[in-house]
Amino acid sequence: MTEKDSEISAVVVRERSRLGNFIRKRVGNAAEAEDILQDVFYEFVEEYRLPDSIEQASAWLFKVARNRIVDRFRKKKEVALNDNTSDTGDEEEYWLDLELPSPDAGPEAEYARAVLLDALRDALAELPDAQRTVFVEHELEGRSFKEMSEQSGVALSTLLSRKHAAVLHLRRRLQTIYEELED
Repeated sequence: MTEKDSEISAVVVRERSRLGNFIRKRVGNAAEAEDILQDVFYEFVEEYRLPDSIEQASAWLFKVARNRIVDRFRKKKEVALNDNTSDTGDEEEYWLDLELPSPDAGPEAEYARAVLLDALRDALAELPDAQRTVFVEHELEGRSFKEMSEQSGVALSTLLSRKHAAVLHLRRRLQTIYEELED
C-alpha cells in the first residue's frame, strides 16, 4: 500500500461516521444517503491522487457532500429538459427547464418563463468559456466531472472551481429577476 493509499484510508476511517451522519440528517432515505457517501468518497479518492492533492480533507469532504445533496434534490425537482440545444447558426443556445413556470399555466406564467429563460441565456453568455462549458456539460448534459476531466485533461479541482464560479455568477444574476417576478 502506498503512502497516499494509507492517507486516503485514514481519512475515510476517520470521517466516515461523521460524514455519514451529516448526509443522513439531510437526506431522508438511508440508501440515498449511502449512495451520496460513496460518491463523495469516490470523488475524494480520485482527487486525492492528483498531484495537487487536498489540503483540508474534512472540509473538502463536507463541501462535496453538501453539493451532492443539493444536486440530488435539484434532480428530483427537475422537469425534463426540453431540447437542450437549438441551432441558431454558429452559436448554440442552451435551454434550462428547472423550476420554471409551466408554459401551460397562462399568460403571466408564460411571460415569467420567457423572462427567466432570456435572463439565463444572457447570464450564461456572460460567463468565460471555460466556466460556461463546465456548467452546461454538468447541469444540462449530465456529464460527470470525472468524465469531463478525463476527456479534457483538466484537473477535477479546476472543473469544480469553474462550476462553482459559474453557479455563483448565475445566482447573482438571476436573483433579481426571481425577486421582480415574485412581486
